[in-house]
Amino acid sequence: MIKIFKDSRELALEFCNELNGISFKKEKCFIALSGGSSPKIIFRILAEQYKEKIHWDRIHLFWCDERCVPPDNSDSNYGMTKQYLLDFISIPEENIHRIVGENEPEHEAVRYSKEIEKIVDSKNGLPSFDLVMLGIGEDGHTASIFPDQMHLLDSKKICDVAVHPINGQKRITVTGSTINNSEEVIFLVTGRSKADILKKILEDQNKIYPAAFIKPINGELKYFIDEEASGLLNKK
Repeated sequence: MIKIFKDSRELALEFCNELNGISFKKEKCFIALSGGSSPKIIFRILAEQYKEKIHWDRIHLFWCDERCVPPDNSDSNYGMTKQYLLDFISIPEENIHRIVGENEPEHEAVRYSKEIEKIVDSKNGLPSFDLVMLGIGEDGHTASIFPDQMHLLDSKKICDVAVHPINGQKRITVTGSTINNSEEVIFLVTGRSKADILKKILEDQNKIYPAAFIKPINGELKYFIDEEASGLLNKK
C-alpha cells in the first residue's frame, strides 16, 4: 500500500493513528522504531497529542538499529527517542528495550537478539513485531542494512553488526529476515532528496537496494510518503 500525504506532519499523524489503533487491539504490542528526521516529527506529535490516548503500558519499544555510541551521544537513535518522546510519556521502564550502543558490538548483537527472542512473540521460528518503522537512505539502505552488506537481508540471525560504508562506524541492526517476519512494516519517506531513490525502488524494481527487499512474508507493507518525496513517481 502506498499513501501520499500533503506534508510530513500529515504523514506523521497517520502513523500516530496506526500506533494508537494497535495499542487498543492487543494486550502486548511489540514496536520497532527507527531514527532520522521523520520519526522525530512523529515522536513530537505522540508526546503532544497522544500522551493520554495510547495504552503505553501495553507497548514494548525496540529499535531497528543503533549506532555503537552511548545514549547521550547525538548519533544515538535511542537518545533521540528519549529526547522527543520517552521523557514525555508514561511508559513502564521495563517496556523500553534499547540497544546498548556502548557495548562491544558483536556481544551486543547477540545480547539484543536474545532479549528480542525472549520478549517478542514468535512466528515461523523468528520474533514477529507488530509494527516496524523504517526509513530509506539516499543510497537505498534501510535499518542499517547497506548496499554493500546485502547478506544482512537474509541472515538467519535476529540482529547483526553492520558497518557504515563511508565512515566505518559500527552499528547493530535487526536483519531483513526478522523485519520481513513482522505483522506490519511502514516506510516513512519524506523530502525531495528521497524522490530519486524512491522511484527506483517502487517503479524500477531495482534489486541492488536493500529497501527493495523488505516485503513481509505474511504481514502488510505500507509506504507513507509526503508530496516532496513522491515528486518523481508515476501517479496515474
